[in-house]
Amino acid sequence: MINNFKKPDLKGSRYREKRLSLLNQDIIKIFKDRKPHYSNIDNEKLKSIIKLYNKKLWEGVIDNRDGVELPDSLGYLFIGTCAPSKTVNTNYALSKEYGKVLQNKNWETDGNIGKIFYTNWSTKYRFKNREFWRFKACREFKRAVAKSYPENWNMYRVMKNKYKIAHLFNFNPKLSDLKGYNEFEI
Repeated sequence: MINNFKKPDLKGSRYREKRLSLLNQDIIKIFKDRKPHYSNIDNEKLKSIIKLYNKKLWEGVIDNRDGVELPDSLGYLFIGTCAPSKTVNTNYALSKEYGKVLQNKNWETDGNIGKIFYTNWSTKYRFKNREFWRFKACREFKRAVAKSYPENWNMYRVMKNKYKIAHLFNFNPKLSDLKGYNEFEI
């Protein structure tokens, strides 16, 4: 599908969603009131510790095929391989350069797309209103996944369309499948 490409108006008005940071002064003050032995730590140092922990967490998600379990049984994060989208995936930089609509075909990954998944389905301790929780990745995490996914795309779990993530955790092998299995044989 190659059509003429209409360049975006870079000086046009934009809608920007209002963002609230979780690391604001009020939250840090509440944290220091609840944990008085951390009250002598500088706020910037505390923020850098939290950001470093989060960075190590998403690096673990990228390095491990099955992802990581979040602390306090909040759920699991993992990267999944998905089939290509049926909508047009426009490459805006090339489209602007050539004046035609050009698409990203993801040739490096055989057309597959990497997505970040969050689930709290199989946590040990279920919590109230867990179905209303969601995960929104930070920009650094998304960019790190986009950079590393084409190199190791076949390492990650393959997710089917319209397949619930909960089914990944319902592994009940049939006894007939294990009939000839002997774990002590070499």
